[in-house]
Amino acid sequence: MKQAVCEFSRPLQVDRVPKLGSHERLTADSMECAALAARVGIPKIHSFGGFLHVSPWRGGGLKITGNLEAEVDQISVVSLEIFTEKVNFQVERFFLPQRESQSTSEEDVDVIENGGVDLGEVLAETLALELDPYPRKPGEVFNDVLESVEPEKVSPFTKLKRP
Repeated sequence: MKQAVCEFSRPLQVDRVPKLGSHERLTADSMECAALAARVGIPKIHSFGGFLHVSPWRGGGLKITGNLEAEVDQISVVSLEIFTEKVNFQVERFFLPQRESQSTSEEDVDVIENGGVDLGEVLAETLALELDPYPRKPGEVFNDVLESVEPEKVSPFTKLKRP
């Protein structure tokens, strides 16, 4: 099976996370930002990063919380103009080893693969899921287009009618 290529990869081995957890600060360089922009289908990502708290969860799992901060260019669906926007999204993800994730009925639990979790991919997936699919420039509104109403046609027989 072909291994997926991650544009912003920051792997973390589960067994290296201390009992009290760890704080991770991640920042993408310009090449990673360009690759992420192509992945999510936006013109440009100026800056991309996040601050995450990684803590042990349910024995062999991990709980990842924090926030993602990015400055992105998007195309307005109203005017089709490119505009720059700063975004900030909350991150909360849970990971369990393969055998334990199969026994749990929780849908929001991801699988730990090869003993680790890619924190960069967690942030990239969060950006892809949280970006507004129909972005608008701030203050921009969509006004319905009113079609001109044609004047009522006057029948030539209206004069023949008697009041």
